[in-house]
Amino acid sequence: MEEFRRAILQPGPVETFALKTVQEFIKPQKQTKLVQDENQLLENMLRTLLQELVSSAAQSGEEIMLSGKSIDDDENSQGQIPRLLDVVLYLCEREHIEGGMIFQLLEDLTEMSTMRNCKDIFGYIESKQDILGKQELFARGKLVMLRTCNQLLRRLSKANDVVFCGRILMFLAHFFPLSERSAVNIKGVFNTSNETKYEKEPPAAISLDFNFYKTLWSLQEYFCDPSLTLSPIKWQKFSSSLMVVLNSFEAQPLSEEEGGANNLEEEAAAFNIKYLTSSTLMGLELKDPSFRRHILVQCLILFDYLKAPGKNDKDLTSESMKEEIRSREEHVKKLLEMTPPNGKDFLHMVEHILEREKNWLWWKRDGCPPFEKQPIENKTVQDGGKKRRPRWRLGNKELSQLWKWADQNPNACTDPQRVRTPAITDYWKPLAEDMDPSAGIDAEYHHKNNRVYCWKGLRFSARQDLDGFSRFTDHGIEGVVPLELLPPDVRSKYQAKPNDRSKRAKKDEPKGALHQVEDNQISTPASEIDGEGIRTDLESSAAPMDTDAMAATGSISQSGTPTPDEHQKQGSDTDGGQEAGQLEADAEAEAGMIDGETDAEVDLEAVG
Repeated sequence: MEEFRRAILQPGPVETFALKTVQEFIKPQKQTKLVQDENQLLENMLRTLLQELVSSAAQSGEEIMLSGKSIDDDENSQGQIPRLLDVVLYLCEREHIEGGMIFQLLEDLTEMSTMRNCKDIFGYIESKQDILGKQELFARGKLVMLRTCNQLLRRLSKANDVVFCGRILMFLAHFFPLSERSAVNIKGVFNTSNETKYEKEPPAAISLDFNFYKTLWSLQEYFCDPSLTLSPIKWQKFSSSLMVVLNSFEAQPLSEEEGGANNLEEEAAAFNIKYLTSSTLMGLELKDPSFRRHILVQCLILFDYLKAPGKNDKDLTSESMKEEIRSREEHVKKLLEMTPPNGKDFLHMVEHILEREKNWLWWKRDGCPPFEKQPIENKTVQDGGKKRRPRWRLGNKELSQLWKWADQNPNACTDPQRVRTPAITDYWKPLAEDMDPSAGIDAEYHHKNNRVYCWKGLRFSARQDLDGFSRFTDHGIEGVVPLELLPPDVRSKYQAKPNDRSKRAKKDEPKGALHQVEDNQISTPASEIDGEGIRTDLESSAAPMDTDAMAATGSISQSGTPTPDEHQKQGSDTDGGQEAGQLEADAEAEAGMIDGETDAEVDLEAVG
């Protein structure tokens, strides 16, 4: 023990003498690492030395973390106890001694110290957080550190030592990993010991609505344990009491002047965790915007608990209760928005926090899966040893697994229900809804802008609806939609009129006559045509055909009597002339219909 007492008084870094001091005191079997018995012997000696140093500091009236430091030392010098802790921490970090030894010494030190000295000790712990959080040390001492911090929290006052409690909680949040289950309230147990006491009997000579006072503070019973509201009887009592409080807040709104008079930022420095419940303060508390916000935010937290999914069948809320919760929640949010200062911003912040809280709730109910992911190690392949690729039946792993999912894959491929062509009315129904003006769908979201959809629809219409397919030429893709799917005002736009049908029929007749003339001319031998070099053009119109007929008649008149060949030629040319005349008549009839003439007038002109 004297070796360590002299060692901690030596100047210079601890690396120069720490291991040498242990070897002189223990004489270990191994030069750089102690075995189990040697670790136990060293731990007992260090705990005894620490107790003597603390006792010496207490008798001298010095602060524990500054004990043994002389006046002549500079500001960077340490007391004997921090020096001893540094030596042990160095040995634990280098794995010369057991890693949990430093945590055990810190626990003993906090138990032997007053709360004033514990603040300095915890400051030392915070300064060594990075070293204590290393994996080789954390695995050995995390439970000891958690127990040490919990014991400090029990000793501290939640009302007077708020800052120190916050330091401990922040240290635990940084020291333990994010997915550590020991820091999570898995079962969702409420702190029912946090009881709010208030007056049960009305005070004398005070003008106060004592019933409202009792109603307001009785809500804290349900805020302390929200599971009580799952009972229908308890919920009705809570709901009626809450409505009394909310109506009172709404009947006495706060002005912007009253909200500005209570600066919340200045109050944060002296903020207490609980409000005073004296009946004489009720009038002042009702004028305090932070007090109102405190009550209203508690209501939102309780409603958020009741709406949270994943409860057992016994804990599920009824439909009527859900509707009542929804209405109460809207009322509370309205009051929060009305409470100055910056009511809307405050409400938005609370809603954001409660929304993020749902993520933690789901994480706990899923068993707290770890957030951390280990880095992927790049494994180098040894030279000369090529790794053989696995061979899959269908080329790769995904296709092979997909093939194994079904027992009868060949039968599944030949199943008639596997590929089904939709009915034409079902396929065009989305586009018909887009064409309805009452739907109010913007043109940029219409299905007609989808080229793949239109292409598939034209293929379906060509197979199932030729009448609709024929309307594509005149009206585009919207004309292909079946008329029965369209509303009456839109359907009239795409329906064919009777006059249009007759026009189309008249247009088809000249085309048929023209084809018949061409067939007759093709059947006439080229040797029977007049020798003057007039050939019958198969693609000529009616006017050139009349010219051929006149040329044939002229040749007959010059020779007097026609020869047999000329008789045959004359007959064929005369037939061609009659057909051409009929073609001209049909063309004039069509022109007459277009100009508005009657069918009788067209026939008279053709005969003349």
